[in-house]
Amino acid sequence: MSKQTKYIFVTGGVLSSLGKGIAAASIGTLLKNANLKVSILKADPYINVDPGTMSPLEHGEVFVTDDGAETDLDLGHYERFLDENLSQNNNFTTGRVYSAVIEKERRGDYLGKTIQVIPHIVGEIVDRIKKAGEGNDILIVEIGGTVGDIEGLPFLEAIRALRTEVGRKNAMNIHLTLVPFIKVAGELKTKPTQHSVGELRRIGITPDMIICRSEMPLNRELKDKIALSCGVEKNCVIESADSTSIYQIPLAFLKQDILTPIAETLELGKLTPDMQNWDSLVKRIIAPTGETTIAFVGKYIDLKESYKSLTESIIHAGANLDAKINLKWVDSEKVEKDNVNEILKDVDGVLVAGGFGERGVSGKILAIQFARENKKPYLGICLGMQLALIEFARNVLKLQDANSIEFNENCENPIIYLIDSFIDAHGKEQIRTHKSPLGGTMRLGAYECNVKPNSILSKIYSNQKVIKERHRHRYEANPKYKESFEKNGLMISGTSNGLIETVELKDHPFFIGVQFHPEFTSRLTKPNPTILGFIKSSIENAK
Repeated sequence: MSKQTKYIFVTGGVLSSLGKGIAAASIGTLLKNANLKVSILKADPYINVDPGTMSPLEHGEVFVTDDGAETDLDLGHYERFLDENLSQNNNFTTGRVYSAVIEKERRGDYLGKTIQVIPHIVGEIVDRIKKAGEGNDILIVEIGGTVGDIEGLPFLEAIRALRTEVGRKNAMNIHLTLVPFIKVAGELKTKPTQHSVGELRRIGITPDMIICRSEMPLNRELKDKIALSCGVEKNCVIESADSTSIYQIPLAFLKQDILTPIAETLELGKLTPDMQNWDSLVKRIIAPTGETTIAFVGKYIDLKESYKSLTESIIHAGANLDAKINLKWVDSEKVEKDNVNEILKDVDGVLVAGGFGERGVSGKILAIQFARENKKPYLGICLGMQLALIEFARNVLKLQDANSIEFNENCENPIIYLIDSFIDAHGKEQIRTHKSPLGGTMRLGAYECNVKPNSILSKIYSNQKVIKERHRHRYEANPKYKESFEKNGLMISGTSNGLIETVELKDHPFFIGVQFHPEFTSRLTKPNPTILGFIKSSIENAK
């Protein structure tokens, strides 16, 4: 008989965006470093089937797992903190749950019964939680949204029912809530927390621990007041004050001995996590000795959450290289011929991120031309690689109308075209693709890339012949132009099933375009080689 997985349910109160995902990931990190097998699940109450069709302005970045699932950005935090690859089993939404139940009903699986929220919807949620927990000592389950949201009720009922099923020693409830500071009164206020816990209890859930988000530390008197009014033990009120870096949170929790009440509730014995390496990396994030400035050229710069994995991967590289990375956010829509030199003259490296659509493309191409001609370290990711090819085709190969069919379907020189065109021309059936509900074919998830020996790519990946990175895109580089590129100094340094995966300039300190998204596999303790190589080159350029 397989052992019983233990569950930690994390709910949020008062308002959203308090950092439940970071708190859940931080607890997971401590438990993993205490030699437990840990996984995390995000259950999102919104009705979208997944975030794949949502605008980044709506919900931030879409995070992609190895198996090609488009998930909530919190899964990125989970992977970065736990250093574990998660899958589509680690994120589901109301939309996915209802779709599955309706599909079963249409197939006749319920034998003609009336389908109801209880037991069918709640039962589907419980089944998915159990599946994600299989083979783990601990599964941390974060419920999205805020207690009191109408759409979250089936999820809360599911965790209430599951705890009853597995018993109190196998599950615990952690509630994260806001303790606001009222400047006029000069006081931290506990009333919102009390109301939030009251709402939880009304549903039938009693928290075992309360994590208090606040702008400043809580004194002992305030913590005791929260413990008394909310019915938890005094050592189960944990503060989570604003920090310089999210990677300080596990250490802050450890300092408050968060694992003792968790271990007591779940009967885990004494837990002693080894956080020495983590601690030294965090010190380098807070007080690094080196410094460099990177131009981050994109079109969603007003909403940094759209690039969450990428900005975090840059922090990871900086910590491992003991350098502060100053990001100069450059709105690509504002980059023009007469100001590009002024905007980029003081930076040590240029990064052009991925994205969809034509808006801001001309500014990105100008930034790429600047990096190429001025020997500035350059990294182009996804669209950033495709635009590097277009820039090279226009300005070096002199193909003035070179373009992507994403922007001009009828261009004479389609440097970038749809993956369907490649598959039709080459019959590459082994390329795994996903049909979007919007009708487009996408390459999603992890793919192997064959690396050219003696290339920069080979060097930064420690001479590995085959690497594996994640994708999320519809368009591909057209192999028709491969020979012209290579003849004129733009090397194809990585390929996958005949598709162009990476390109680099021969006579340049560091100029790389990658079709994959290296940021998705970066961790604090294990930075992605592509990002690390780019940041290292930019630091050398700064010197």
